[in-house]
Amino acid sequence: MDRQDELPGIVHVVDDDDGVRDSMRFLLESEGLTVRAYDCGQALLDTDIPRAGCVLTDFRMPGLDGLQLQACLIERGIGLPVIVMTAFAEVPAAVRAMKAGAMDFLEKPCAPDTVLDAVRRSLEYNRRTLNARAAATDAARRIAGLTPREREVMDLLAAGNSTKEIARALGASPRTIDVHRARVFQKLQADSLPDLVHLAMAATGAAP
Repeated sequence: MDRQDELPGIVHVVDDDDGVRDSMRFLLESEGLTVRAYDCGQALLDTDIPRAGCVLTDFRMPGLDGLQLQACLIERGIGLPVIVMTAFAEVPAAVRAMKAGAMDFLEKPCAPDTVLDAVRRSLEYNRRTLNARAAATDAARRIAGLTPREREVMDLLAAGNSTKEIARALGASPRTIDVHRARVFQKLQADSLPDLVHLAMAATGAAP
């Protein structure tokens, strides 16, 4: 199976050790993944970083360490999952990494399967996150095309109200609500009430 086709994105490997960078590149590319390697955190920050992918970084490096690199990515609004590697079995460092938002914490020397599993989990998380954001943007765009009354009808439909209940709540006839309901479904391109509910959830970022 081509892992790149299944989980698209770039794995950014950051390590000041040439041997580690080369071995990680070989391992990941052998699985069909796209890899970019950097000898320090600043080298990564100086590039144009795509939204799809993850970061596999050493913990202790000259200049920015792994946690500082992670903090810089967050400050810049770059939401790539981060996997932190270290040659030191330091529980406090592991706790700091995870509390700072690291997806995983690996102790060197890292077993190939452990690295691959962590990278695949991170790429999958990144894929789901990007899909959810795209769905939220699309849903918000569709909902923005509704009139104020249609939005009211949509909200009440999504809350589980019947046509008669919506008519009473809005002081309109059931026939008028049926017309608004039909327009809501048409504008939102929703085929069913569950579709409409999912759109409403996605627009607020509540959908998975």
